[in-house]
Amino acid sequence: MAERAFRRKTDIFPLKVVVLAVLGTVAFVFGSYLFLTWSTRVIDAQSIERQTKIVEHVIGQMRLRVAHDQESSTVWDEAVETVKGPRDEKSARWIDDNLGSWMVSYFGHDAAFVLNPLDEPIYAFVDGKIAGPESYDAVRIAAEPMLKELRDKLRAGDTSEISERILSPGVTDFSFVEGHPAIVSLKPIISDTGEVEQTPGEEYVHIAVKNLDSDFLQELAVEYGFHELYFSATSTKNPEKAELPLVTAKGNTVGYFVWKPYGPGSAFLASIMPALVSFLVFLVFIVTTFIAILYRRLLVNRAQEERIRYLASHDALTGLLNRSSFERHLDTALSGTDDGGAKVAVIYLDLDRFKQINDTFGHSAGDEVIREAVGRINALLPPTAHFCRIGGDEFNILMPFAEVSDVEKLCAAIIAVVVEPFVIEGQNAFIGISMGVAYSPTHGTNRSELTRKADVALYNAKASGRGRFTVFGPHMDVIVRERAEIERDLRQALENPNQFTVLYQPKYLSQTGEVQSVEALVRWHHPTRGLLSPVFFIPIAEETGLIKELGRHVLEEACKAGATWPVANVAVNVSPIQWRDPHFAKEVIEILKTTGFEPRKLELEITETAWMDDSAHCAANIRTLRDIGVGIALDDFGTGFSTFGRLHETEVDHIKIDRMFVEGLGKSRGDEAIIQAIVELARAKGLKTTAEGVQTVEQSDFLKAVGCDELQGFLFSEPVSREAIDTLLEPRMGKGSEREELTE
Repeated sequence: MAERAFRRKTDIFPLKVVVLAVLGTVAFVFGSYLFLTWSTRVIDAQSIERQTKIVEHVIGQMRLRVAHDQESSTVWDEAVETVKGPRDEKSARWIDDNLGSWMVSYFGHDAAFVLNPLDEPIYAFVDGKIAGPESYDAVRIAAEPMLKELRDKLRAGDTSEISERILSPGVTDFSFVEGHPAIVSLKPIISDTGEVEQTPGEEYVHIAVKNLDSDFLQELAVEYGFHELYFSATSTKNPEKAELPLVTAKGNTVGYFVWKPYGPGSAFLASIMPALVSFLVFLVFIVTTFIAILYRRLLVNRAQEERIRYLASHDALTGLLNRSSFERHLDTALSGTDDGGAKVAVIYLDLDRFKQINDTFGHSAGDEVIREAVGRINALLPPTAHFCRIGGDEFNILMPFAEVSDVEKLCAAIIAVVVEPFVIEGQNAFIGISMGVAYSPTHGTNRSELTRKADVALYNAKASGRGRFTVFGPHMDVIVRERAEIERDLRQALENPNQFTVLYQPKYLSQTGEVQSVEALVRWHHPTRGLLSPVFFIPIAEETGLIKELGRHVLEEACKAGATWPVANVAVNVSPIQWRDPHFAKEVIEILKTTGFEPRKLELEITETAWMDDSAHCAANIRTLRDIGVGIALDDFGTGFSTFGRLHETEVDHIKIDRMFVEGLGKSRGDEAIIQAIVELARAKGLKTTAEGVQTVEQSDFLKAVGCDELQGFLFSEPVSREAIDTLLEPRMGKGSEREELTE
């Protein structure tokens, strides 16, 4: 009995071992399975959460972008005046071009409406074409409460939303529009200068509609890899689907974005399941592989997070620091300056003539120029410097320095590399750069003070002629205040323009030496500052819009005086701002009628900047005035972005050779060849030529020899009064035949 008992015990032991081994193996496999299942669910959950955040972020950005897109046309004096003005073919075409079809074709909106102060539709663009007012009914239910909210904001003067990026109040929300989930955005049509008077709450309103299904869903699915993405009016309640509710500002759910989520954990577990069942011996290896993959996923997530953090602190176009990052670096650098620590320079940079690049070649070319300019500047910066783009063509540099000369050398080098030509579409384009510099602790030890002074120094550099750098000095604050005083005095002076004097500089026929015509030039007799040159106050007048009123006064005086003179024509400079004014040609015609001045004796000068302007108003003004006989002269030819070939596209009557080329005669700069080419081109096109700034007999002889028609400059006469011109022309007065000959 004892032996049988022992045998049973010895038989039970291996069984227990086997059972324990089997149970242990089962437990290990089951535990491993539970662990793997739990891990894959966590990964899938994180993946779904990340996908949900992506959808939420993209929709949120689209919502902001729609409102931002509207402001490209709604914050505009011309838009206010056009929608308020009479309904004719021209205004209807303007509204469609700028507030309707352009919004759809350029920004991808699906519909656009313009409402009057009574909330009645005056314009609608739906389904790719202009629609009737009844089409507004589709969006009326969604828009009416938003309209009330917007008008309440406008009446209350609520500016809490306005920032550097947001220029006007607005209301944006989600809604259903004709069976489509959509973003509905309302923006008031308001003045960008503040000069157009509007009653708060009674502004015209622009409505943009952007559908969030069809093309938008397809782009979202392709861009971010979402599977079976669609929009549902109700929740699917399907555990195999992920969904994001589209919630309005009032908490109402419009519907749900639904997609089949990508589960990286589940996909991986499914791929290794046969191996787990068939080859337990490789379990450890498989688990190790799985952990390695998890770690790699973690690295990918970390890389994505780093990318997100990078984009939050850097400019997307150039990769430079953005404004907030720059301010953090500056605060850190300044923390050691209070007790005589590290010295820091803040440099503000602004590209000169960059707008002409955008206007001439387009914004994509402008982006390329910015990237190339940034690359050139970056190559000059020391490793300790921080380079920032604060927007558009404006930049900042933060630079610790040992000697002030180091900063000045850097600024000079930056100016030198930026003025080098940029090749755009096979053509050389030129820009410049202006810079303002402030030092810490010399000019301040806190960020706001230092950046303000650098900005003031930049303004001084631009006011001093651009293409240079200036270091802040106490006198610059005085200059800023003085500019404000000049602007105030200019406004007051224009109320009674007796302070302004129009002088006239004769232009002489090169071959005979006779006075052929005169050019009107304005001077300001300031009551306390004395005689001011146009170089001093014209830029201020253009920046503030006062140039329109001042230009009208000069034109009236010139026409009154010229009506009595036996000259071929009287030339008047016209600002690019005036050329872009849709009413400019009409004003000129009224002045000609009032003064009795013959249109064929008036010559209006246009700069290359305005001449190259693609604005329809500028071209229309030129065309209208030439049709009635007014001459158009191209001023300062050769100094801007125009080309000789452009003369075949736009009609002008007269070319004025810039004084820069005249001054270069005899200096081995090749200006002789340039002037000769301009004269020969003008002769081939049947255009007259005038050389400005003639000061020496040698210059006069050369210009006469190459065939320049007219000469103007201090060699012959300075700008003189109307009475002096009367005296100069007195021998011709009353000689009708000679007068008639001159004016033909």
